[in-house]
Amino acid sequence: MTAELGFFGAIVLVADIYAIFNVLTSSASTLSKLIWTLAIVVLPVLGFIAWLIFGPRGDRAKV
Repeated sequence: MTAELGFFGAIVLVADIYAIFNVLTSSASTLSKLIWTLAIVVLPVLGFIAWLIFGPRGDRAKV
């Protein structure tokens, strides 16, 4: 069972690093970047899911 938890933890870590990188390189305001980064770090799984749904999209969201 610990191997499965370790694998899940590694996936969460990679996903969080990806999310934080995208937040920091987005065109969002500094305050938004700070809030999203803290949310992802403090709540790794929920923060990542929230970022996927509501997070800053940078230039992709502009119409």
